Amino acid sequence: MLPPFIIEQIRKREEEERARYEQPQLDLPIPPPMSPMAPMGPRRDETDEENRGVVILEL
Repeated sequence: MLPPFIIEQIRKREEEERARYEQPQLDLPIPPPMSPMAPMGPRRDETDEENRGVVILEL
């Protein structure tokens, strides 16, 4: 059995290595897809005014 400080060092090293190779993920606030069996709700008219946001993505 390894001493606890060695186990901790190995764990830290693995976390650092994983953080270097992982790609950042972005969760978009999109609604889940509707099931085909779900009843259709009232559709919004496209002339309805609503506040719209702007998203700027830098690559």
